[in-house]
Amino acid sequence: MLMSGIFGENLFDELWGFPSQELANLDKRIYGKNASHMMKTDVNETESDYELEMDLPGFKKDQINVKLEDGYLTISAAKGHEQEKKDRHGKIIRQERYQGAMQRSFFVGDQVKTEDVKAKFEDGVLKLCIPKKELKALPANNTIAIEG
Repeated sequence: MLMSGIFGENLFDELWGFPSQELANLDKRIYGKNASHMMKTDVNETESDYELEMDLPGFKKDQINVKLEDGYLTISAAKGHEQEKKDRHGKIIRQERYQGAMQRSFFVGDQVKTEDVKAKFEDGVLKLCIPKKELKALPANNTIAIEG
């Protein structure tokens, strides 16, 4: 039997209440099969800084948090259902949007301070500008003595 791919692979299982593999795919419940494609990030290097662009479609500015701690820049985003929407008869037929949270971290170095990082969120894209900082020079003698 041919069936349109618009409903996904298990439409009838969901409608008729057959057991699903929810526990086996718990990590995919937040954003379905596309969970691995969330928070796609481009990092560009210029002479003076690093420019980071992260896709966060469907999020609002107040649902995104950027934190710099111990040399790690952590971007987290969380959202929930605004209001449960039902069809005319009050029964949800299919629901593919879930509430949830996600985060990514990038090591930017201990020299970068919070006030140095510039952030802008527009049209579902978070843009961060992180200035390059000089790394501390290693001592000239970096040989490790071997005992024995």
